[in-house]
Amino acid sequence: MPNQSSIDEVDLRILNCLLQDATLSHKAIGGLVHLTGQAVGSRIRKLQELGVIEGYTVRWNPDKIGQSVHAFVTVFMKSNTAHSSFQTFVRQAECIAETHRVSGEGCYWLRVRVASAAELNTFLDELLKYGNYKLSLSIGQIK
Repeated sequence: MPNQSSIDEVDLRILNCLLQDATLSHKAIGGLVHLTGQAVGSRIRKLQELGVIEGYTVRWNPDKIGQSVHAFVTVFMKSNTAHSSFQTFVRQAECIAETHRVSGEGCYWLRVRVASAAELNTFLDELLKYGNYKLSLSIGQIK
C-alpha cells in the first residue's frame, strides 16, 4: 500500500493525465503539470514502483471487430467445491472480459463479449457445468 505522504498533488495530476490518455509523452504531460519530461518520467516510475500504476490498457470498440453482443452474467455456483474449477474456466474463456467474486446475490459477476447470440448460447451451456446464471444483455453503454 503506498504511503499517502509519498504521493503529492503533482503525482495525482500526472496520474490523471495518464488516466485520460496513457499515450501522452512525458514531455506533453510535463507541459500540463509544469515539469520537465524527465521529471515526469521519474515520477511515473515512482508511481509504478509504489504500485499506484499497475499497467496500461487500450480503449477499444468491440463492435468494430464483430463483438457486438455484450452480456452481464450473475453466476450461482451449484456447490462449494466448484469454485476452483470455475475460476480456471473463466481465466481461459476469451469471451469473458471481467470476472468478480461478489457478495449479495450470486457468487460471481461476469462481463462477456461475443459476436452472436449463438456464441453466447454456447458459452452459457458451458457455464451450466458450474451452476446456474442470470443473464442481462446490454442495450447501450452510457459511460
